[in-house]
Amino acid sequence: SACLKGGCTEDEVRSKRIGANIVPYTKQIDTLAAEYPAETNYLYMTYHGSENDVESANGGYIVLGSGAYRIGSSIEFDWCGVSSIRTLRKLGYSATMINYNPETVSTDYDECDRLYFEELSRERVLDIYFNDKSEGVVVSVGGQIPNG
Repeated sequence: SACLKGGCTEDEVRSKRIGANIVPYTKQIDTLAAEYPAETNYLYMTYHGSENDVESANGGYIVLGSGAYRIGSSIEFDWCGVSSIRTLRKLGYSATMINYNPETVSTDYDECDRLYFEELSRERVLDIYFNDKSEGVVVSVGGQIPNG
């Protein structure tokens, strides 16, 4: 009841949710309208499921996309995210992108090993981090605010 009155921290709520086995499942976006089995790495998480569509990534690093962009700043933010993904892969690491903006290069299926179209909230990032047994998260990768 303390949680309903605002007396719980975000971590306490998360712990209670996980303790009650209320956990999201990883689902694969069907990019082929069920005509053929989808093989792209477009993923999302949902509580409306009973099993994962794909196995855990078992490691690697997560790069957080910058989400929605404004005209004038999108190229810089997107390029920084893509450069981080490419560098991680070049160094031999598995790379996962979390971003909710589908209109960017960082969300091309061949740029990263796994791509989650998800909100950039602490809760969702932690769900993906622990589910995929990630080794780390790149939180900020640069960019600039446009002049004017």
